[in-house]
Amino acid sequence: MIIKRRKSRQISIGNVKIGGDAPISVQSMCNTDTRDVIKTLDQISELASAGCEIARLAVLNKDAAAAIKDIVKKSPIPLVADIHFDYRLALTCIENGIHALRINPGNIGKREHTIKVVEAAKSHGIPIRIGINAGSLEKEFLEKDIPLHEKMVLSALRHVEILEDLNFYNTKISLKSSDVLTTIEGYKSIAQKVEYPLHIGITEAGTLKSGLIKSSVGLGTLLYQGIGDTIRVSLTEQPVEEVHAGFGILKALNLRQKGINFISCPTCGRTQIDLIGLAKKVEERFKNINLPITIAVMGCPVNGPGEARHADFGIAGAINEGYIFKKGEIVARVPESDLINSLENIIMETYSSVK
Repeated sequence: MIIKRRKSRQISIGNVKIGGDAPISVQSMCNTDTRDVIKTLDQISELASAGCEIARLAVLNKDAAAAIKDIVKKSPIPLVADIHFDYRLALTCIENGIHALRINPGNIGKREHTIKVVEAAKSHGIPIRIGINAGSLEKEFLEKDIPLHEKMVLSALRHVEILEDLNFYNTKISLKSSDVLTTIEGYKSIAQKVEYPLHIGITEAGTLKSGLIKSSVGLGTLLYQGIGDTIRVSLTEQPVEEVHAGFGILKALNLRQKGINFISCPTCGRTQIDLIGLAKKVEERFKNINLPITIAVMGCPVNGPGEARHADFGIAGAINEGYIFKKGEIVARVPESDLINSLENIIMETYSSVK
């Protein structure tokens, strides 16, 4: 099945296209002090190695805005400056080469301040992301007796109007809530009202386990309906985990095929091998291999090559040993301690490009 995506205007953040027929991109946000150029670049490089395509940086003050110049020069991926209230920080970041802004034009003071930021963004050809958060809506919308997602949409449309009045259309929009259903309804509504690309995510989703569940339900629902042009899985965890989660969600919907497709069966009374430990080790060993293959870890010969026949490679556990299979055919029988290395060797023999 192919998901039919919503038609949206295409924009570019650096060399990454968003919207239109471009692949859905995966973003994350650094948690370093942006003033620390070395640590920030180290984290950006780690994110890029995991597949992250765009990174966002918090710009809290003029020193952070000044540091953007050196960070942009050495960053392997495009960067977005996250700015609240102070328009001067936006102007400095633009002059220092930032690839995009996350700033709400209605929250940076006087109209002349907004005009200055918009004109600078225009002249440098960089987009602005309107980022609406359910927890920080303007008072005028909070007081309305309507559902929360409708308040979020009204806020977004007001910011859109500000930009359009200044003939600025290089825009993308996000409407995030920590409540999954509010987020879904907000994006469904705004998707019918504008053609701008949408950055989707569940804000303040939680730690790795709870946050991944909420994000998978929310983002999965929206993506299945064709809504979403770029995503961030917001987790209380190291940012690199957001990248792995983002690609995992896209992969589950056949929207991106980056890296391996990993499958494993649940434990049961037939299992006579450390299936849980083995599955975790296999997934970790091969997580950075960028090959469009399926690797399976199955608990016993009953469920092994048979139920996972569609897998390109796999392991079927036995008593203190296991079988390596390839396209449903058993190709090796090895001790439990050698299973992962044997599996890797067989994959390497098939794909010489695997390092």
